[in-house]
Amino acid sequence: MHYSPNEIVIFFLSISLLLFFARVIGETMQYIKQPIVIGEIIAGIVLGPTIFGSIFPAMFNELFNSSQIAMTALEGIIILGVVMLLLVSGLEIDLSLVVRQGKAAMLVSSAGILFPFTIGFFIAYCFPEWMGIKDINMRFVFALFVGISLSITSLPVVARTLMDLNIYKTKIGLIIITSAMFNDLVGWIVFSIILGIIGQNSHPIDLPTLIIVLFSFIMFMLLIGRKIINFLFPYIEKVTTSPGGVLNFIFVMGFLGAAFTEYIGIHAIFGAFIMGIAIGDTVHLKEEIREVIQQFVTNIFAPLFFVSIGLRVNFIDNFDLGIVSIFLFLAFVGKIVGCGLGAYWGGMSKNESLAVGFGMNSRGAMEIVLGTIAFQVGLIHEKVFVAIIIMALITSVVSAPMINFFLKRSRQLLTFLSLLKPENVFFTNSSSKQEVISQLCQTLANQYKLDSNKIFNEVMAREKLISTGLENHLAVPHAKIDVKDPLVAVAIHKNGIEFESLDGLPAKIIVLLITPKNDAELQLKLLAEISKQMNNIEKINKLVDSKDVNDFISKMKSLP
Repeated sequence: MHYSPNEIVIFFLSISLLLFFARVIGETMQYIKQPIVIGEIIAGIVLGPTIFGSIFPAMFNELFNSSQIAMTALEGIIILGVVMLLLVSGLEIDLSLVVRQGKAAMLVSSAGILFPFTIGFFIAYCFPEWMGIKDINMRFVFALFVGISLSITSLPVVARTLMDLNIYKTKIGLIIITSAMFNDLVGWIVFSIILGIIGQNSHPIDLPTLIIVLFSFIMFMLLIGRKIINFLFPYIEKVTTSPGGVLNFIFVMGFLGAAFTEYIGIHAIFGAFIMGIAIGDTVHLKEEIREVIQQFVTNIFAPLFFVSIGLRVNFIDNFDLGIVSIFLFLAFVGKIVGCGLGAYWGGMSKNESLAVGFGMNSRGAMEIVLGTIAFQVGLIHEKVFVAIIIMALITSVVSAPMINFFLKRSRQLLTFLSLLKPENVFFTNSSSKQEVISQLCQTLANQYKLDSNKIFNEVMAREKLISTGLENHLAVPHAKIDVKDPLVAVAIHKNGIEFESLDGLPAKIIVLLITPKNDAELQLKLLAEISKQMNNIEKINKLVDSKDVNDFISKMKSLP
């Protein structure tokens, strides 16, 4: 097969246009604090039959439909792009993070899959005509697809959103990202099985064997394969040119994984995804290499895939308000209620739970990949495909502002009394400021597994600038360190300790306040609240006369 000069021109011109519009509109979306992937999809809608094809049909057909050879080549690059995108997504997954996040993350992950899957499957199976089923004979498989499409979360979009909000490494951020990892893993496993069911009649491997082979591949790569890769990595770095040799090895392994899963009847992207998880787990993979791969894939190959979405259908002609509304309703209810309940059962506040729910509701890239593949294999028709793309876009756009809104509400409800715990309150007979501060630091360090010396040094550095002894027998030593949430400890001294207070009185109640490094506003708010609550000698003396810790906390709660 030979390309004519005209076909080569069309091929390179179409790629140039796709990349150019993807970058321009993507950067515009990023400027207004939205994920760049949304701009790439909009670029495809602009260049596709929806807008460009409607206004200039002859030019559109010349660029994207006139040469079958050129379009076949472009389709091959798009397939390569989506496989590489899933390889990169796999590299971002840290399986050990799921274990470290414990109860809350597992509850969010499980509820975030089971609840939306159940309501999606039920509605699609019982009322398939509402959801725009293409073939009523595929009712069960279609219901499975709807359930899993409502369960999946877009790991790349979630990670980018959390970074933009500067909460990636906070407690809430880690719970969201961990749960998104687990959702992606389970979602792609189930979707791969669905694809296997669709293709089982045309493939030599029957469905039970296919499931056994698939899970054997997953278990081998995640338990044994990743250890082999971890063992080989230092030798590859040693005997090959860096970073070229490592990059070559990563892509070779990713494409082999893709080839294997495609061969057994599962889409190639899943093999690349699992291989990415196995490779990303190695301790020898340098951050610079990850960054090179991510930049290369997300700025060159992935945009071609996302732009190509808009070239496939006319979004105006195939817009069905009923189907779009149902998908949006189920998407928001399923994820926000499911993940929100999981977070609430895991011990988070109502507002924090809602922030987690909206964080997990971001569908973005993964939902679009899933919908595109379902459309390509004939499981869904154009109207459902358009509804899924719109649902992915809207959930991604809404995610960041809603997380921010509920986190701000959560911070507003965060009070000194809500932070006060009996195990962090004690009576003391210490003889100096340094001694009582050391006791307070040790109390928090023991309770939250922190470095007491580090806390002590930060607090004392603050004391050297100006004493934190206030008035009316109250002192509030404080510091900002690398913690996720504010911490409080209280020491009660019957006779008082010299604290260089403003009114010269010894400090009888010493409150140690530790707040996150990057939240000066929260520290000021809590300091103001503490001074306001204990603003006269009578209140302090009443608290000092407490019989025990529980009596002290009870009196604190009854203060006007």
